Order: sequence, then structure tokens, then C-alpha cells
Amino acid sequence: MPSTTDDLFASPAPAAGTSPIRVGIGGWTFAPWRKNFYPEGLVQRRELEYASRQLRAIEINGTFYRAQTPAVYAKWAAETPEDFVFSLKAPKTVTQGRRLAESTAAAKRFISGGLDEFGARLGPILWQLPPSRTFDRDDLDAFLDALPRTLNGRPLRHVLEVRHESFLCDTYLQLARAQNVATVFTDSTTYPSMADITGDFVYARMMRSHADIATGYSASALGQWAKRASVWARGGDPDDLPHVGQPTAKAKARDVFVFFISSAKERNPAAAMAMQARVDAA
Repeated sequence: MPSTTDDLFASPAPAAGTSPIRVGIGGWTFAPWRKNFYPEGLVQRRELEYASRQLRAIEINGTFYRAQTPAVYAKWAAETPEDFVFSLKAPKTVTQGRRLAESTAAAKRFISGGLDEFGARLGPILWQLPPSRTFDRDDLDAFLDALPRTLNGRPLRHVLEVRHESFLCDTYLQLARAQNVATVFTDSTTYPSMADITGDFVYARMMRSHADIATGYSASALGQWAKRASVWARGGDPDDLPHVGQPTAKAKARDVFVFFISSAKERNPAAAMAMQARVDAA
């Protein structure tokens, strides 16, 4: 056991650059994690520092409710290893307004409001649509067309999470592919799940962890997801997942982001670490 709190950070971080697959969790502040993830005695202000040395990515949920200041973004970046990546949920004031096309200015303000402080640690920006928003081709196209694709010379990656079944159509796939915007694959029984690849990276949100399993998902399930993630990373398209269209032809290698979100949230760090270990050992 570590002799001091500082010794907790002496262990090696997840191997940098060993895999294009990053497995993580949503956020880093959750009281039950102080019993089964964070070591006893770790002060709350160092939780991000610790979590980022056990995982390779974290999806920031807080920005969905309120954008932060550049100083806060800079602080978060400084607390994490160089190879760590943050994904950010865009503010709900952008995605839950009356029309997306009328929210482009707000979307640009969010992006230009300090995200450059993350530097190379800035991962995908997640635009989560509410279950009530139906597919409106012209409205969505105008919104996606207005999204900045670079920030101070760095490419931006956008991913869309759709939660209404009207998006499960070829017209949506064609639009998202033309815009090179990824679509979230949601492992959920509540929201529509589509594994169709629409961007140059893959983004999955896992939402079926179980409280009675120490790692959230069973060992066999984690192994299966690790295999699917490896297929995605090699440019493939797993045909055992639900698709709207036909699985795509093999493409070039791509980055893959897998986040264990909600459900039995207390188990998600263990699930993420267990899957990352499987991926890295493959």
C-alpha cells in the first residue's frame, strides 16, 4: 500500500500511445467512487489528477449544464498527463433550443470560450440531442455546416448523439457522413442504438453496467466489447451491432473512444479500467 497520498501518483499511468482506443468514464466527481475507486485519504481536489492516471479519457458532463472559464479548462488540463484526453458535452442551451440552426452562434461561443486551453488534450465535442428532437435534415445540416472544424490550427472532432428514432434512416447517415460528424453508438435499451460509422473516429457510450458485478459488465461482455473496439480501431465495422444501413467497407485505422456512463455508475471506473486492460493486451 502507498505510504503517503503522493505515492498514489507514483504508479505508471496507462501506457501512452499503445492503442488508438481510449476507454473512460463520465466526470470524476461522484461520492460512491470514494469507496471503490479513489484511495482512502485522497482529497477531493486531487481526484482528477488520480483518475487521469488510471484512465486515458474522461467525458466532461458539467459543461452540458454550464460552460466553464478558460482558467478552469487550463487547470483541468494541467492536472492530467500529456497523453490524456477530455471529451466535452456541449451546453444543453445549444442542443435543446427550438431550432439547431438558430443555435450556431452559441455553439461557436462555447468552442471559442476557452477550449483551446486543453491543447492536445481536447478530444471530441459531444452534441447530445434530446429525445424530443426529431430529425430535420435542413435544420441539422445548417447546424453542422456552421460548426468550426479547427481551433487555433488544431482540428476539431464533433460527435452527435441522437435520441429519437426518426434519425434511424439513410438520409441521416448520408448527411452525417457528408459532414464527417461521428454518431454515438449507445449501448442502451432506452435510446436508439445505431453502430453505423459516419465520421473518421468512433464514439461509444456504454450504459448497461450492473451494480452486482464488480466490473460493471461481465468478463465475457468486456471481452466482446474489447474485440469490437479493436475492429473499429483497425478500420472495420462490427456486423453484430445494430445498423441502419449495411456495415461500411474496411477503412483506414481510426481512433476509438468508449465511455462507461450512468446506469450502475459506481462500477464504471472498474469497467473502464478492465476493458482498457483487455484492449492494451490484445
